[in-house]
Amino acid sequence: MLVLDSITRRFGGRLALDAVSLAVPDGRMVGFVGANGAGKTTTMRIALGVLAPDSGTVTFRGRVPDLAVHRRFGYMPEERGLYPKGRLLEQLVFLARLHGVDRGAAAPRAKDLLERLGLGERTQDKLESLSLGNQQRVQVAAALVHDPELLVLDEPFSGLDPLAVDAMADLLRERVRAGVGVLFSSHQLDLVDRLCDELVILAGGRVVAAGEPEELRRGRSGSRYALAANGPLDWVGDVPGVRLVESSPGRVVVEVEGSGADQRLLAEALHRGSVRSFGPVVPSLSDLFSEVSR
Repeated sequence: MLVLDSITRRFGGRLALDAVSLAVPDGRMVGFVGANGAGKTTTMRIALGVLAPDSGTVTFRGRVPDLAVHRRFGYMPEERGLYPKGRLLEQLVFLARLHGVDRGAAAPRAKDLLERLGLGERTQDKLESLSLGNQQRVQVAAALVHDPELLVLDEPFSGLDPLAVDAMADLLRERVRAGVGVLFSSHQLDLVDRLCDELVILAGGRVVAAGEPEELRRGRSGSRYALAANGPLDWVGDVPGVRLVESSPGRVVVEVEGSGADQRLLAEALHRGSVRSFGPVVPSLSDLFSEVSR
């Protein structure tokens, strides 16, 4: 498990990170989201030892990671870091060797990754000859080629078409099943919601929400309820403590105030006819992000 505990970092007079704490357990995929400038990339670089915190600690499996441990991490920066004029297979083998993979294993690993990412026919092509989306696929392969014990990926899905997203998601799930912890940032909240076991939301250099996505959404359901029933629903605004928010044929969304207002609404609906469904409105991940990031 990777653990960041109370990480603080300043750049000049600007506080970039304010006591940031998060954990990436082995065998879990953690989504890391926040607006531009929230501090995600700085946090990732500190986790990898690229930057040092002003205060706070980083540990991996209970120990402060040294250079040998950092070599077992896989990192994909948001800015592509490969050689434009280098051939794909040659670059991946070189990077695997830098991480300690022996020559006999490096080439088969690199070829397998390129094949799985749809680039098996282009192993001898130069990186600059690929589209931006395909360059992104190679960058992912570079993070995976040495079979890392932890993956830290900064916007890995940016610029990818749906087929490439699915291929990458399959690779990441496979790594998670093998016990690898994965931390990745993304502005594509639907992907974060679909893929992640846990979520960390950063705003203004602080963690403003963390936990399993479903639990976080349900915890923010608040006072909005949806009622679906047979028959007219034009009466709901007359129930004490109930305010109509949205209305469509056979369904309303309301805001309730005060103790027991939701139960009064349900009782009145049952008195008037059959109720198809009634319950709190669980916000989407996008709604949750907007709410906690204000």
